[in-house]
Amino acid sequence: MTLDCEVVRTRSGAPAMRDRRSGEVMHPLVGPLVEAERLYLVPSRLAARLEEADPRPLVLLDVGLGAGSNAVAAWRLAATLPTRRRALRLVSFDRSLAALELALSPEHAAAFGLDGEAGRAARALLELGCASSAGAEWRLWLGELPGSLASEPAACADIVFWDPFSPSANPDLWCVQAFTALRRLCREGATVHTYSGATATRSALLLAGFAVAVGEPIGPGRFATTAGTRLADLPRPLDRRWLDRLARSSAAFPADAPGDALQRIRALPQFAPG
Repeated sequence: MTLDCEVVRTRSGAPAMRDRRSGEVMHPLVGPLVEAERLYLVPSRLAARLEEADPRPLVLLDVGLGAGSNAVAAWRLAATLPTRRRALRLVSFDRSLAALELALSPEHAAAFGLDGEAGRAARALLELGCASSAGAEWRLWLGELPGSLASEPAACADIVFWDPFSPSANPDLWCVQAFTALRRLCREGATVHTYSGATATRSALLLAGFAVAVGEPIGPGRFATTAGTRLADLPRPLDRRWLDRLARSSAAFPADAPGDALQRIRALPQFAPG
């Protein structure tokens, strides 16, 4: 199974996982640990949300487990918080465990943040499909997406890390249908975080019923994307200037967008004048 991927070095010298079939590198700019912090942990406000006075566990859907970097970062954070009122319920989805298996090998585990307690949790996930500690549980769904998302109960998610391979390699995971399935799983106040800043990704999220915003910077002139069920939760929502660029874009929509997609997006409350 590990023959499907290999460890390479990013431009910054950090280790990263490369899928040999598609040629794509996971976290290609700054490496998995830095990207997990910048694009997922900090924007999702995971620490603050674990400290909320809410009797329900905080549910985090980790779509695209890969080498486990985003999920492990969340697991570590929950374990090291000095105060935590809510339990963390982490659910990771992927169709292969090859990258996690390779990252857990002795020569790579520390570089991928898979040493210590987090490494033991990841090994339990690999071997048993689940792991648990005081105040946290981690579960694995192995299978093709977005179909396996149907296994989750509706309105269960508080935070989503959407980190599968790119739209060019996995178009079925970046379309209106996929994000509509995801929207069904989101509680009121849920937020979605992804590295993709593609216009078609943002329009697909909008058409699926999310409010959408510009995310964190990921390189010169490039930004991630944040979405949510409430516009008020997003610090940098897409505005009418983005809508003007959408109308001029040559790659504005995913393949399954309806014929009147531009009109539908223009009519959304997010883009109302004033």
